[in-house]
Amino acid sequence: KLPIGQQDFRKIRTSGALYVDKTQAIHRLVTEGDYYFLSRPRRFGKSLTLSVIKELFEGSRELFEGLWVEENWDWERRYPVIHFSFSSMGYKEVGLEAAIERALDRKAAEMGLELSGQGISYRFQDLLKKAAREMPVVLLIDEYDKPLIDYLDKDNLPTALAHQKILKSFYSIIKDNDANIHFLLITGVSKFSKVGVFSDLNNLRDITLSPAFSTLAGITQSELEAYFGDEMDLIAAEKEMLPATLRADIQRWYNGYSFDAKNFLYNPFSLLNFFGDRQFNNYWFASGTPTFLVKLLRERNVVQLDNIRLDAVAFNSYNLERLETYALLFQTGYLTIKSLDEFRIYTLGYPNLEVEESMMRHLFSEFRHEEVGASGPTVIDLRQALYANDLPTAIEVLDSVFQSIPHQLFLQKREAYFHSLVYLTFRLLGIYTQSEVNTARGRLDCVVQTPTHIYLFEFKLDQSAEAALEQIHSRGYADAYRQSSKEVVLVGVNFSSTHKAVEGWKAEQVE
Repeated sequence: KLPIGQQDFRKIRTSGALYVDKTQAIHRLVTEGDYYFLSRPRRFGKSLTLSVIKELFEGSRELFEGLWVEENWDWERRYPVIHFSFSSMGYKEVGLEAAIERALDRKAAEMGLELSGQGISYRFQDLLKKAAREMPVVLLIDEYDKPLIDYLDKDNLPTALAHQKILKSFYSIIKDNDANIHFLLITGVSKFSKVGVFSDLNNLRDITLSPAFSTLAGITQSELEAYFGDEMDLIAAEKEMLPATLRADIQRWYNGYSFDAKNFLYNPFSLLNFFGDRQFNNYWFASGTPTFLVKLLRERNVVQLDNIRLDAVAFNSYNLERLETYALLFQTGYLTIKSLDEFRIYTLGYPNLEVEESMMRHLFSEFRHEEVGASGPTVIDLRQALYANDLPTAIEVLDSVFQSIPHQLFLQKREAYFHSLVYLTFRLLGIYTQSEVNTARGRLDCVVQTPTHIYLFEFKLDQSAEAALEQIHSRGYADAYRQSSKEVVLVGVNFSSTHKAVEGWKAEQVE
């Protein structure tokens, strides 16, 4: 039984649903330290982790039967648990302060306590003090940044900044309640508000990039084999595939997330949906389209999202008013750590095919001002034309890519816009066939391989098709392919920014 979208540990265990045993890592977390902060992408298992910790401290031994921690925990020692989730507070309806106050009152009533004092700071202080009369409390805060990331776009920034102030005063209470708190874990997607929100909490340990806890959420390769091995063999038989081929496909689609450059994880949400549907689909991406991020990338003209090199400082993107593009993409799960060198320089890239394909489609559509669904057919048409060695049709498809862009928008950033769209077209094509794009030092050339042909494209803006072909010749781009058994075709394309169209193209075969 697959717990798709299920974040309540008690429900998972009592319904007999599958639980990947993370209790050894959780035990280490709760016994090694006391104040933690963890950032992970959405739907990555943060809420379930908090739910496990809650049941552990409340002494619900029956839920842990057969799990690692059952024999490694003092079940007699129980702690009061205060668990808040900002995603279910309803602050959009009543306002953030009122929503927090309501959550505090609800928790107090659950614990049989009555709060005094006005305002969220006083009531929170009162709740911690009264709840900790016999034993210090375990404080779990989920999605701390939801009231901020819901309002990141320019129009709503004042709301995000106002929320930041409210949250700062709320969390400042924690610092003076050390004696009342046994354990604290705060989770969220982003770190950009950590300083603005928790500046008073200088003893909060950030374990986001900590190797010790890198596999706390997400599913490892060995966990996949242990819990889903039989299921994968069944699906492989159903699909008439070799088990090793199916495993490689699952890895290509859903693996690849890393927070320490050593352990690579599967996204649990996508994985569970795959096993439920038995189909490869973009489950995680579809569950929350990053409209704001895609718009931000278009405004900043950022489309190349692989081999991004950053130092550790860049991950601490704190400023709501000046968001760091790549840090934000990493925190939200659209980029991940690929490697880390001896100088502590991180290389980021897409985690897997699901994220790469979805992000490319959304960016392609955003630049073209078209519906996302239109991107696939366009690129498939281009692929089919090239597979049929039908260059006139392929050029027509390329021409159509630019037709829907508002003229004014294109003229403002013609060179950058042109490069971005050609890049996205051929990168998307690379999902369906072998296609490489090179945009180094002002060049814009693409290599597309079909079963019978190798096409070398060179693109120019407001020059001529002859100039494009001349560049292919003068730089010797074709030399690397002369030994191929396939036909090598050079294609020079000139694009007019005035008419937003292909103005001329020329092709020649390499003898």
